[in-house]
Amino acid sequence: MEMSAVVVRQIGSFALERVQIGEPGDHEVLIKVEVTGLCRTDLKLIRVGHRDLRLPRIPGEEVVGLVCKKGKDVAGVEVGSRVYVYPGVWCGRCSSCLRGAENLCREMRIMGFHRDGGFAEYVIAPSSSIIPVPEGLAAEQAVFAEPLSCCLNALELARVAENDRVGIWGAGPAGTLLARAARALGGRPASIDPDSRRRAIAGGIPPGCGDAFDACIVAVGSRDAYIEALGSLNPRGRLVVFSGLQPLENELPVSFNDLHYHEQTLVGAYGCSFRHGVQALDCIRSGTVAVKDMISHRMGLDRLEEALRIVEHRQGMKILLYP
Repeated sequence: MEMSAVVVRQIGSFALERVQIGEPGDHEVLIKVEVTGLCRTDLKLIRVGHRDLRLPRIPGEEVVGLVCKKGKDVAGVEVGSRVYVYPGVWCGRCSSCLRGAENLCREMRIMGFHRDGGFAEYVIAPSSSIIPVPEGLAAEQAVFAEPLSCCLNALELARVAENDRVGIWGAGPAGTLLARAARALGGRPASIDPDSRRRAIAGGIPPGCGDAFDACIVAVGSRDAYIEALGSLNPRGRLVVFSGLQPLENELPVSFNDLHYHEQTLVGAYGCSFRHGVQALDCIRSGTVAVKDMISHRMGLDRLEEALRIVEHRQGMKILLYP
C-alpha cells in the first residue's frame, strides 16, 4: 500500500510523493498520523539543511496519531490508542542516558532527521518512544508536547524558581511556550519581542528599560539578542542558549570576569528527554500551560510551501499540518 508523504531528496526542495507504507519491525508500531506540528527547525532543515539530517528524508518531529499496527514484542501499547511520539531513539547505556539526558546520547537518532518523520499519512516509531495521550486530550493540543518538552528542558537548565524574573527573547511559538511554562513554575516572565501582538499572546510581563533577570532564555536566532541577554543578567543569573546561530554569527563577546565576579552561568539547551514529554502532556492536559489559542493555521501537506513562507516571515503562530 502507498501513502502521501513530503520527501526531501536534496537541500532546498521537497516534493509531495506517493511512497510505500512500511511494515513495523520488532519493537515498533505503525501510526496513522492525525496531526504534525511545523516549526522553524523544519524550515531550516528543508531550506539549508541540518547537522543531524540524513537524505532522503520525510521530515516532521512533532507527531500525534493512532496506533494501527504492532510489530513483534510490543507491550503496553494498544491498537487504536492515541499516542504522542517522542522523536528520539537513544542507546540507554551511555553516561548521558544514565543521567536522564538521553537527548545528548551520541547514538541518538531523531525522527524527521535520521529516520522518517510525520509529514506523511503514516509513520513507524519504536514502542520505546511512545507516550500515551491522556484520555480526552485532543490531538491538536497533544502535538504541542514536543515543543513544550524542549521548553521544559530549557527552564529546568535555567533553574527557574518561585518569583524569579525570567527574560525571554522572542515571542514566537517557542518563546510563548517558554513564557507560559515559566509562569506555571512560579516565575515572572517578560517577553522581549518587537511584535506587540506576539508579546500579548505570550502573556509575559512587558519588559522595562534596563530590566535585569535571574534567568535569560534566547528563543530567537539573533546574535544581538544574545548580547542583550548577557547584559541583562542579575548576579547568579543564568543564560540559556536555546536557539542556535548561523556560523558567521556564532562568536559572541563574553566577559569571563563578569561571569566570575557575578557568579553567572551560561548553559546550552538542545531538544528534550523522554520524561519531558510525559511532563509536557500533563501540563497540557491539566491546563497549566494553555496551547489551543496558539494555533494560527491548520493546513494540508499539499500546502507545505505556503506554510513554510508563513513561518519564514513570522506571519502566524503555530501551524498544524494534516495528512
